[in-house]
Amino acid sequence: MNMKKKDNIELALLDCYKELYKNSTPSADFQELMDKAELNNRGQKIINFNDYEIHPNDFDLILENTLKKHKISKTIQQTFKNTIYLGCSPKFKK
Repeated sequence: MNMKKKDNIELALLDCYKELYKNSTPSADFQELMDKAELNNRGQKIINFNDYEIHPNDFDLILENTLKKHKISKTIQQTFKNTIYLGCSPKFKK
């Protein structure tokens, strides 16, 4: 994968997380969460994603809109989705 595609995917991931947290309960600024996050013993930022909830329909809409906005190719979309699902996304409302 070339650097331009990789940069676009990283930008899309960040954009998606920002929208997810903006639309979560409670609403949050993902960039602020990242800036204030502590690091674990592997140097990864710790985001308390279980403190935030989002409706599954809102989650899916934000995810799909991000894929379209950033023109993520069909071949990469499932990997992108898995990254969001298994990453630090807010939990689903029950």
